[in-house]
Amino acid sequence: MKILHLETSSKNCSVAISQGDEILCLCEEVSENYKQSESLHTFVEWALEGAGISLQDLDAVSLGKGPGSYTGLRIAAASAKGFCFGLKIPLIAVNSLKTMIEPFLNKEYDLIIPLLDARRMEVYSAVFDGKSGEMLTKTEAKILEENSYEEYSGKKVLFVGDGALKAKDILQFPGEDFKEDVFPSAKYLIKEAVDKFNNNDFEDVAYFEPFYLKDFQGVKKKKTS
Repeated sequence: MKILHLETSSKNCSVAISQGDEILCLCEEVSENYKQSESLHTFVEWALEGAGISLQDLDAVSLGKGPGSYTGLRIAAASAKGFCFGLKIPLIAVNSLKTMIEPFLNKEYDLIIPLLDARRMEVYSAVFDGKSGEMLTKTEAKILEENSYEEYSGKKVLFVGDGALKAKDILQFPGEDFKEDVFPSAKYLIKEAVDKFNNNDFEDVAYFEPFYLKDFQGVKKKKTS
């Protein structure tokens, strides 16, 4: 099957095309300005061109459902729904935090904990087994404190994601390692998306909502006289 994968939950606007388990093309860019609204459809066009296929060749759309950037998730969800409705193909959704752990599985780590920056001292987080990739805790919005994750003291723990930059200065237990330049990526949606496709594990396109985890918090404009 040929699947279009969209991942925009973080600073990384990421689009991939796969055929079965094989990645055919990847277009992505990390930007501090969250350029999903500008880049997403251009990246889709480039990925299709790079893969040598058209939209009509797609069998499904796979989406990183969050948690993460409210605006980024809305943009990708709206696009994914449009493709699915227009092409009459199914929608597959994957927890975005899962896409951050795959490159580090089966290495020296007992646990892998992705941390996506959620502003101030808060992160989006979950705990995964470092060998099997099994999710051991639910996804949560967590305020980082000195004793956060101390229950895992004594284990070899890898923190990944832009939230790890904050954690590195706060957490106080041995055995931890940090990789701050890791973001959710469409290329790591492929494995689970293929499994879900084969099991007919699809979303209801009409009623699907991204996994926001927190309510939208906008910035109030200052009143002008």
